[in-house]
Amino acid sequence: METHTSQKQVRPLIAQRADPFIHRHTDGHYYFVASVPEYDRIEIRKSRTLEGLADAVPSVVWRKHETGMLSANIWAPELHYIEGKWYVYFAAARTAETNEGLFDHRMYVLACGGEDPTVGEWEEKGQVRTAWESFSLDATTFEHRGARYYAWAQKDPDIAGNSNLYLSRMRNPWTLEGPVARLTIPEYDWETVGFLVNEGPAFVRRGGRVFLSYSASATDANYCMGLLEADEDADLLDAASWRKSGRPVLETDPSIGLYGPGHNSFAVAEDGETCLLVFHARTYREIEGDPLYDPNRHTFVAELKWDAEGRPDFRASVAAMVRARAAY
Repeated sequence: METHTSQKQVRPLIAQRADPFIHRHTDGHYYFVASVPEYDRIEIRKSRTLEGLADAVPSVVWRKHETGMLSANIWAPELHYIEGKWYVYFAAARTAETNEGLFDHRMYVLACGGEDPTVGEWEEKGQVRTAWESFSLDATTFEHRGARYYAWAQKDPDIAGNSNLYLSRMRNPWTLEGPVARLTIPEYDWETVGFLVNEGPAFVRRGGRVFLSYSASATDANYCMGLLEADEDADLLDAASWRKSGRPVLETDPSIGLYGPGHNSFAVAEDGETCLLVFHARTYREIEGDPLYDPNRHTFVAELKWDAEGRPDFRASVAAMVRARAAY
């Protein structure tokens, strides 16, 4: 299926890459990872410039196993540099089949000690263990006030729905420790279309507050984004520290041909300061078959705008992309 464009539409940075994550490293390069349509491997792109990622030749650093829990549906890799080593966080399953509407994903970590993650040797560090052996995915990690945190989506067997968002501290880059906070469950109408989903957390901070954006509902045109925020000096593992948006902060907008935006991350522009919004979306509504196997979720990048109250303004960010496209 082709990508439809018009003068009013934004242009993807990279076609057919969902769940995108971009890291700008101290070596001056951008590194890009995302889910590939085949869901069978993890690849990394490297470029001196953000735009250069579009044409960079991907380096395959890991492929799925033939059998077992790492043999199907390799989803949502993230690339992080922690204390001198590279780590990839991703989800994998043993089968592409579902059981009572749920996949059987668990979360895993790869590690690489080389300077360049596109050519280094990668080691499997194993599964990130949580309180339950249940569907779990979309892990991210961040450092805040001297502590490293791990945020992810998981099915609690005692809560209806597909996934909620959780937060924990880490003992090391592949092991959790201490209490776990449940930050949000799907509760609003816009979080429960098709499936009850909160997933894809992404961390950003500014002006005395920390924010976790996330995605909700089915992965078709109903996919959208919500936002959690907390004061930067609050106890992030106290669920009461977090405030939740009552409506989506980014959603389908047919007027610009943007459908199902979500699973975002944040990156830094080439000036080393400007925050960038990275997300995927489709450019059409109608999908043949299961949306998860439609390959045309594309990677978009926009300068992250902030509203008058100091919150990230995702709608304004996308509107600026449209204006830039019209002027192109």
